[in-house]
This record gives sequence, structure tokens and C-alpha cells, in this order.
Amino acid sequence: MEHGPQRIAVLGLGRSGDAVVRWALARPGATPADVAVFVEHDTPRLEEAASAWRAEGVRVELGVDALPGGRWDLVIASPGISPSRPLLRSARLRSAPVISELELAYRLSAAPFVAVTGTNGKTTTTALITHLLRQAGRDAVAVGNIGVPAVAAAPLVDSGGVVVAECSSFQLTLTLDFHPMVAVLLNITPDHIDWHGSLESYAEDKARIFANMQPGDVAVVDVDDAGAAVWADVVADRGVRVVRVGLSDGDARVVGGMLTVDAGEGDIALVRAEDLLIRGVHNVSNALAASAVALAMGASPEAVREGLRTFEPIEHRLEPVGTVRGVEYVNDSKATNPDAVMKALTAFGSTPLLILLGGRNKGNDFRPLAEACMARCRLAVLYGESRADLEAAFTACGAPFAGAGTMAEALSIASDSALPGDVVLLSPACASFDEFSDYEDRGRRFAAAVARMAQESR
Repeated sequence: MEHGPQRIAVLGLGRSGDAVVRWALARPGATPADVAVFVEHDTPRLEEAASAWRAEGVRVELGVDALPGGRWDLVIASPGISPSRPLLRSARLRSAPVISELELAYRLSAAPFVAVTGTNGKTTTTALITHLLRQAGRDAVAVGNIGVPAVAAAPLVDSGGVVVAECSSFQLTLTLDFHPMVAVLLNITPDHIDWHGSLESYAEDKARIFANMQPGDVAVVDVDDAGAAVWADVVADRGVRVVRVGLSDGDARVVGGMLTVDAGEGDIALVRAEDLLIRGVHNVSNALAASAVALAMGASPEAVREGLRTFEPIEHRLEPVGTVRGVEYVNDSKATNPDAVMKALTAFGSTPLLILLGGRNKGNDFRPLAEACMARCRLAVLYGESRADLEAAFTACGAPFAGAGTMAEALSIASDSALPGDVVLLSPACASFDEFSDYEDRGRRFAAAVARMAQESR
């Protein structure tokens, strides 16, 4: 894409949309007249962002449900726009190529890609792979759903580096040529059904991560997860080498408490599971997957061992944010679906838990989560837009709960009920958009509230 298309339409004005506009304007010879932005919604925050781009001469239209007429050489859609939405449907009908920002970044990059997807664990695994590759001396950059738009960073990485991309199903839906050298599928459990329309459609979009892989590439698949496991043989039948991750039975597994990976030339013993600084059985699986990737990309076993020992929990993923009066507070705001929460419940041994659940439901059934909380939590505090759905599930199975209007109120109730030695866990099982701008905003406000509690207790 050195010369690139001249007329660019950008659908959406979130983080990735903003990055695409910046790229489009920076092309040699481009002018603001060559770029236009179209957004279905119209809010004060969007109006503020639109005004900033209009001041630079970019056409921005809010509250539109169809792509206007005219010539568009390329349409780039933000990941928040469902294929069923009128704006995206109209763009596809106009026959111009419609791609995601991830696809655009791949086309612009000279570096090989490692791609990671799954319902849960993507961010931790992406960050860990990046850490392991850097430990091995590679110029590795994490991009995508992890927070850094791919198009803003991937083109800057030279051919000797590695782009490690956290890929959501939204981003993968609109990929065409995207071809990672190594691709990871961690799990497929119900999530974003309201966006995809069905679990089957969601799974197929996740599996697009393998669409262009060929012999010589490596696919890492967690076969302990039923949703992911079915794709291992499908990909292997195309001649792609598959590394199967299974805690007790796989190419990457735990042997006598030791993380062990067969990278194609026999077992390599790495570190003991207890040496990991990240909590939970699910993070042992994530560490196995990341190790398999790093070894496939040429990292030495010594570099992988050191990286596994030194990788620390990242923000919003089972992140300890403080201890107040003997009670530990943990921010797991990234847990936006029930399966992620049920994995988080395994991370604390037998320590008594009080959990905060709530936000906006994404079409999920909360009954299995309520049953898991009944077995593991001393109290669940339910709040936000999904409170009624959560309360119905908890009532049906007899699990203990309290109700609150907001996350702040839920934290207050939990802290009043907690005893020294307990853990108060924010692991909401829901999207954040009823109260917050995103899960990061939610997690940071939780951490700030805990910091204020600590200050007041002194």
C-alpha cells in the first residue's frame, strides 16, 4: 500500500478510528479532502472529537446510518460497528473494500505478525508474548485490542521485529489478507452474542485468525477449551503445525508442576507453575501458550524461563490495587463476561471472596456464574444496568447477594462486609458502558476508590 488509495472513508471515531484518520492524513500527497468520517451515533463526546477533526478540514458526519454517495477507494470500519448495522451494510453494498484497522496495519507493516485471540486471556497472553520476545532480544511491539491501535505502531516496526496483535472477533471479521506467522486461539465461550448474532458466527469470526495460514506457520490452540479445540484438527489438515496446549495432555503442558513445551524437537522444561507471578490456573494455560509462541519465534529456553519468572500482572487483569484494614482489593475489570469471572474465581485458593458484579449485559446467561459464586464467594454485590438479570440468576440458585445502584455503592457494601484476610474482587462479568467509558475507566476508578479508602484508614 505504498501509494495507497486516495479516497478514504472511516466508520467510527473511537481509538482505532482516530488512528486511521491520522494515518490517512499523513500519507504522501494526502489532503483533508481525501478523508471523511461517518458515525452512527451523535453524543457530546463524539461531537467534541468531530469538532477537532473538522478544525483540520476533515469531513465528519455524526448520526448517519448510510455511507453517502461518491467514490470511496477504501472503507475502514472501527471494531465497535457490528456487520448488521445499517452503516456497515451500506458500505459493503457500495462495493468498495471494507476492512478493519487491523487489516490495514497488516498491509502497511514490514514485520511478521503474531496474533492472539480468544474470549478471555488475550491481553495477558499478548503482553506475556511481547515480554518473552523482548527478553530474547527481539524488537516486539504489542498492538490491537491491548490498547495501542495497530495502525499507529505496526508500520514503525522493521522486518527484524515482531508485531504481537491482540485480535478481537470484531477486528477479525473484516480481515482479508491478514496472515500471522504464529496465531493463538485460547478459548471460545459465549460473549458478544448481541454483536455477532449467534455463538456459531462468533466462533467463525474468531477462527478467521487462521484463514490465511499455510505450511511453515504455527497455530497454538488451547485444547482444554472445547470451543477452541475443534479448530486444532481443521488447521492441522491444511498443513499448518499445531501446538496443542493442555494442562495435563498437550504439546504444551504441566509435568510434575513444571511448565513444559515440545517445540518440535522434544520437551523443554521451563519453570514451575508456582514461580509465575500471575494468578490462576487459566494463567498457567496462558503462560504455556505464550511460551510456545516465543519458542516458535526463535526465543531461547533460557530467555523464556527468565521472562516467565519476571512477568507481572497487568492493569485490570487480576491486578492487586491495595490492602485496607487487612482486606485485599483486586481489579479484574477486564472480565466482561461470565467465563472470565469463573476463571478468576480459581485464582485465590481458599481465601474468602466478596465479588462485585454488574454493568451492561452482552446477552449472557448468568445462572452458571451464580452457581459458581455460590460455591466460592461469601457475598456477591450486584449493581448497574444488569442488576435485575443478575439478581434473578442468584435468586434462582439461592446464592448470597446484596444489591447496589452503582459500582461505588457496591464497593462500599463489600468493604463494610469484608473481614481481615478476605479479598474484594471487582470482576464484573459485564460491559462497562452503563456507567463508564470503557473497562479501563471502570478499573481505574475502582483502584482510585481503594486508594482513597487506604488514605482515610491511616
